[in-house]
Amino acid sequence: MPQSTSGTSFSHAFSQTDPPSLSSRGTQLSMGTLRHHVKSRGTQTTGCCESVNIGTTTSDAPWGPLTSTPIKVAHPRPAKRIRLEEEEEYDTSHSTIIPEPHDSTYDPANSMTDVTDVTDMTDSSQLFDRTRSGYKDSKFIVFEKCLLELFETCPICKRVSDVRPRRRGTFLAVDQICHHCNFFRQWKSQPVIGSCPTGNLQLSAAIYFTGTSFFQLQKVFKAMHLKSIGHSTFRRHARSYLEPAVIHKWHAFQESEFEHLRQRPVKIGGDMRADSPGHSAKYGSYSLMNLENNNIIDIQLVQSNEVGGSHNMEKEGLKRSLSLLESKGVAIEYIVTDRHPQIQKFLRERSTQHFYDVWHFEKGLSKKLDKISKDKDCAVVKKWQRGIRNHVYWCATSSSTGTEKVAKWTSVVNHIQNKHTHDNPAFPKCLHPVRQTKDHKKWFQPGSKALFKVEKLLSNKRVLTDVEKLSSKYQTSTLEAFHNIVIRFTPKNVVFPYIGMLCRLYLAAMHFNENAGRTQARTTSGKLRYKVLFPKAKKGAHTVKAMKTQATYCYIFNMMALLFEDIVPNNQPYVEELQKVPVPDTLASQYEHPPLEEAIAAYVSRFRQGEV
Repeated sequence: MPQSTSGTSFSHAFSQTDPPSLSSRGTQLSMGTLRHHVKSRGTQTTGCCESVNIGTTTSDAPWGPLTSTPIKVAHPRPAKRIRLEEEEEYDTSHSTIIPEPHDSTYDPANSMTDVTDVTDMTDSSQLFDRTRSGYKDSKFIVFEKCLLELFETCPICKRVSDVRPRRRGTFLAVDQICHHCNFFRQWKSQPVIGSCPTGNLQLSAAIYFTGTSFFQLQKVFKAMHLKSIGHSTFRRHARSYLEPAVIHKWHAFQESEFEHLRQRPVKIGGDMRADSPGHSAKYGSYSLMNLENNNIIDIQLVQSNEVGGSHNMEKEGLKRSLSLLESKGVAIEYIVTDRHPQIQKFLRERSTQHFYDVWHFEKGLSKKLDKISKDKDCAVVKKWQRGIRNHVYWCATSSSTGTEKVAKWTSVVNHIQNKHTHDNPAFPKCLHPVRQTKDHKKWFQPGSKALFKVEKLLSNKRVLTDVEKLSSKYQTSTLEAFHNIVIRFTPKNVVFPYIGMLCRLYLAAMHFNENAGRTQARTTSGKLRYKVLFPKAKKGAHTVKAMKTQATYCYIFNMMALLFEDIVPNNQPYVEELQKVPVPDTLASQYEHPPLEEAIAAYVSRFRQGEV
């Protein structure tokens, strides 16, 4: 506060406050706030952040050089306020980030401002249960104009203050300087761990762990004029912290799962998903599922140049998965897959019991029946297509041996001719009650073209062999549901690096495993909930689907805890674990790369050939 020439202290008439040695009566501030040249007790840290381009005069600050001049905030405030422009970030990555603790006198509760609407703050345990990094704190969207109003005037002398805002990603620091009473205050929008703002790292983690697209979220932020981190910062966080966290979490889950599976032989299902259709795929991810609890227990990512082409990826993925199970001491009772020829031969040579998924068999059979039904002399086939499809599932699920499955399957040739007794002793008679036929046109006529083609298809040697090996209990339909989840984490129109693809597959498996056992939802009265769907494949026919309870995302919160409580303090062991993952060479590495200048000189557009 200003003093008289005689050395006598006095109160400023404008602010009606006492000298600094006493508590302020006009502003009701504590002595800690009135102290000269103090740092914010919210974090008591110094970090590296950028200034906004609002001037040219340089000034020293704890976080590095500034390119701004003090902002003269007029009183009353001007109609037009400064705008914080987005800048390119310049910070460097750190192999190890050491968290800086709060001051021992810091109390988060004291920094809360009284508000009228507290409906979003009812969970006080979460609001005040804060770690050093503060990653569990609630976050709010604050407008720049509303925020800078808090720093317009000096809280001691009530005069105009100089305000210096600096931004780094989602982090904002504000220096408030009063040249009249030498009051200084530094405010930070979020805690800083070492030189990394917590909010920046947590935003990267939230994007990565939820499988969200960074660029899609960036569009949302730009549409709202909401400041965010750059893509280079996101990738740096992913390499140093996020991907090591995902790899460690997945390996820990696998070790726990294998410990349980070693107790008895396991029934597994396997299937591959390619990142693009046809034989042009770059990645093939082979997934193994424990069919007894629908848990994904292993995912192998195969790059096409590792195996000489995408047509060999499925066999290689299965081979790697089975080798991993063997190395962990897990015995396999049997495996259920589709009818991939390479898989059939590989498992046959290993003497592994192998069954086929019914849906894949029925799908291929239905396509051939549909083709026959389009013949003008085979219109009756269309009436029996649904019945034959249902007969496939009944043969598989109601039989205990392969011989019984084949006997029931071949009986359909007699059944469609209205003959319900058969020569095969394994299934001598149809199980349905005998009914008198009123419409004789619905039956296949002996010697007809339609009967000849259908009998030839259903009695084919390969078809009979496949029917004998249809799975009676477990199918791979749940694996297909998992592949639907994978699409959300790894869209086929996005190209990911190998480690990025692998981590997103692991995240998809974590999400699926957590929600695979969801029960059917009920109404408030306790009635089971269903919904009616009209799939495109059914061509107008509807299907009824049971509605499940809401999905949970506990794995994300567990990953956040692992990140901030274990990895951020010392990420070196986790980075070393990530580096042990073998990464194949890129597809382009096998080709010669010409210099850019030569490539441009040799480039000729097809639309400019006449000019050459």
